Amino acid sequence: MTEVLKIDLGLGDEPKNHRVVVAMSGGVDSSVTAALLAESGYEVIGITLQLYDDGVAKNKPNSCCAGQDIHDARRIASHIGIPHYVLNYQDLFKEAVIDDFADSYLRGETPLPCVRCNERVKFQDLLTASKDLGAEALVTGHYIRRYEGPSGPELHAAIDPIRDQSYFLFATKQSQLSDLRFPLGEFPKTVIREQAERLGLSVAKKPDSQDICFVPGGNYREVIEKLRPGACDPGVIINSNGEQIGKHQGTINFTIGQRKGLGVSASEPLYVTRIDSEKNIVFVGNKNELLANRILVEDVNWLAKDDLAENKTITVRIRSTHEGSTAKINWLNSNVFEVFLDHSELATSAGQGCVVYDNSRLLGGGWITNMGRC
Repeated sequence: MTEVLKIDLGLGDEPKNHRVVVAMSGGVDSSVTAALLAESGYEVIGITLQLYDDGVAKNKPNSCCAGQDIHDARRIASHIGIPHYVLNYQDLFKEAVIDDFADSYLRGETPLPCVRCNERVKFQDLLTASKDLGAEALVTGHYIRRYEGPSGPELHAAIDPIRDQSYFLFATKQSQLSDLRFPLGEFPKTVIREQAERLGLSVAKKPDSQDICFVPGGNYREVIEKLRPGACDPGVIINSNGEQIGKHQGTINFTIGQRKGLGVSASEPLYVTRIDSEKNIVFVGNKNELLANRILVEDVNWLAKDDLAENKTITVRIRSTHEGSTAKINWLNSNVFEVFLDHSELATSAGQGCVVYDNSRLLGGGWITNMGRC
């Protein structure tokens, strides 16, 4: 028999005395979060954000925040007996996330829309909505841990490294942490699936979200072309000797480090080493040309006000699938730092996050604007 999990959000006395809001996306993680909290005695209110057009979402089984997912969230809320509200944030989502996504590609970057969504929509506006409903905390199904540290709330990577979502939450504001809770970070995904079965949730076997939610079938080029006509204007491909070796159909089809799909032939494997979106040029070179040990990071959000990580070895992750590299950081001002890697890494594109950890603790992070050698 599957063990019953009791959730303690650390709000004080008996759970029955505390109202909380759960952000319900219609997936298994947020559904289990809401169900476990209700079972533990909390007064739970479910909120789902509609972020983009239903017509697109109905054909996307692995998306979130529209179409079938809203229906699933409603059904789960009814099943566990909690009130549920759907808030339409389509206009804000388009401006703060979708338009930013398109413009980032046009600048030759590779964006992280999930980070922007968490930063600009889900946490910011859901926190406001939860407070309007008289809730003491906003609870989500993200896999990350929140602890009370000596200097206030801290964020830590999840117990399950495969499911850890701390990289995507580096932009969470320190001022928001007192009102946020992430109970699933203490458990592996297998346990959450088991709880969904025990609780009789209809989404127990629902697949996890895979694609960017507003990009049907993963075809981001189609989305960008629609939003920004001319984004796929043809240009040239130039090698490290300055020779034109091919043509392309839009810089948005390339990202730093890309090897496949370049449309050129050469005696050795070639990789995208630089993108000049203004001149519409894609530069390619060998793998060694991608090696970098210095990273410039801007628009920094630093969570650990008690630890600026100066003169110490820390770990940085420079892409969501990156396991992490040891490094040191040097602050240039309160919003910008440079990272010096202990060992060179293959460069990643501008627009990705550089996230800093001290063991499991998430210290902060920012946006990569440049990688090179020193």
